[in-house]
Amino acid sequence: MAQTVNQASSNSITNKPADSKIPSDGTGILQLDPWLDPFKDALQRRYAKAQDWLGQINAHEGGLEKFSRGYERFGFNVMPNGDIVYREWAPNALRAYLIGDFNGWNRDTHEMKKDAYGVWEIIVPAQNGQPAIPHDSKVKISMVVPNDHARAERVPAWITRVTQDLSVSPVYEARFWNPQHRYQFKHARPKKPKSARIYEAHVGISSPEAKVATYKEFTHNVLPRIYKLGYNVIQLMAVMEHAYYASFGYQINSFFAASSRYGVPDDLKELIDTAHSMGIVVLLDVVHSHASKNVLDGLNEFDGSDHQYFHGGPRGFHELWDSRLFNYGSHEVLRFLLSNLRFWMEEYQFDGFRFDGVTSILYTHHGIGTGFSGGYHEYFGGGVDEEGVVYLMLANELLHTLFPDSITIAEDVSGMPGLCVALSLGGIGFDYRLAMAIPDLYIKWLKEKQDIEWELGHLTWVLTNRRHGEKTIAYCESHDQA
Repeated sequence: MAQTVNQASSNSITNKPADSKIPSDGTGILQLDPWLDPFKDALQRRYAKAQDWLGQINAHEGGLEKFSRGYERFGFNVMPNGDIVYREWAPNALRAYLIGDFNGWNRDTHEMKKDAYGVWEIIVPAQNGQPAIPHDSKVKISMVVPNDHARAERVPAWITRVTQDLSVSPVYEARFWNPQHRYQFKHARPKKPKSARIYEAHVGISSPEAKVATYKEFTHNVLPRIYKLGYNVIQLMAVMEHAYYASFGYQINSFFAASSRYGVPDDLKELIDTAHSMGIVVLLDVVHSHASKNVLDGLNEFDGSDHQYFHGGPRGFHELWDSRLFNYGSHEVLRFLLSNLRFWMEEYQFDGFRFDGVTSILYTHHGIGTGFSGGYHEYFGGGVDEEGVVYLMLANELLHTLFPDSITIAEDVSGMPGLCVALSLGGIGFDYRLAMAIPDLYIKWLKEKQDIEWELGHLTWVLTNRRHGEKTIAYCESHDQA
């Protein structure tokens, strides 16, 4: 009954539950789990916050559909006449200039104008009908910021291509990516599978040779093997550009750039298109739970402040991951993150996402030093980051409204109730949650017990211990066990 109500109800905050008798105030989830009744106020509050954000976005941004196209306004965009428009949100900056190969890195010739919302803009006129900035040439934004005698020169936040030359420096450099010919997708997205069989993959380590493998090598050598093994979903790790390779792709510095370690953007598009031709859905392992603390080639202290994209002070730092934490209550941060999801779906034709580090998003303590016992009091109250919860609700609202066949998976170790319950019922709206206790038990027993010592009762309990009515992905190993 519970699963039927969940599946029949709309996965949208703007719609009512399937049954007219079910309240549409965020407490419809009680139909699935009556034990949540003492926390009705919290459920109603976060539901109202999500509705309030949608109301603000509708009133001031023309709706979520338009709001999530931030990449068409920010970053570099080439107009039909060849003019290049570059915009960057940097409210703390006093002055800003566009510099690069195109102007000999002159720090004074291309000054930008600032609007009332802290957005800097410059139009670089076309030359003979062609963009004045050459394709694949280097660019930066150079800013004068308070209390600093030197310019703050940064990799543009919305840049879609960054590269690294270790013979010069480990710092990534921004590239104006505007190829004359772009990859044309040949195959439609496969239908959403009724049962997902997921192959987790990392392009760089997919070769038996001691080297960083490429998108093309993965397409030619690995995709056919995945297909023959019967998988219908691939989850790609370490695609979003990350400075620290050993992080498995979890220290992102450029959120809109596909990692250049493995090839050019068109090679990744070919990989996804080829997978689609095999009927395989491709998910991106998206990292919106934190960001690299890099300053020169990341978002950290982008405009000279510590609180632009992130929380200021200690709240903005993850003490275990040594990284920065997003302020999910910021209008412009929501634009950046929601547009980032839309970008990967539109530009690269991904079919959905595995959201990494959801536990860190859900709680102000980020799960650090917290042993979740299953008591419902742990999922509500002061330890919960309601702004993070609401961001995840808006992310699922966006994806399931614009891309009805998209798949969203939550990596959460806490067991948060309602994570995979429809938004109209007051849930957070994910399609699946990961059964993370299973691989932990599996690797522990492999290391510590002979198979004759395996306790079948405990094994059965771990295999079946999941939220009633919520879809769960069971698996025996992933990169966490590597």
